[in-house]
Amino acid sequence: MMHIVSLVEIEVGRECAVWQFAGGFAFTRRIEAMGIRLGTKLVKVSGSCFGGPVIVRAGNVQLALGHGMASKIAVQVETDAEGDLDA
Repeated sequence: MMHIVSLVEIEVGRECAVWQFAGGFAFTRRIEAMGIRLGTKLVKVSGSCFGGPVIVRAGNVQLALGHGMASKIAVQVETDAEGDLDA
């Protein structure tokens, strides 16, 4: 089962796919210039739900995103049978 959450909400080490951008045109252009587009597979390398940068890996490239930017990226993650994100 799939679940849509903000990039800041998933656990470190978790793989996800970019689902939607919640920012405007300029935000979307900036994120896409970094190589993150709809459907891009990401792995969260580090980050905190309390602020600070979120580091993700897209392919063999690691990117650091500000907490605000990461919170505007909705991602799709698989959940277990009970709906928990611990799959």
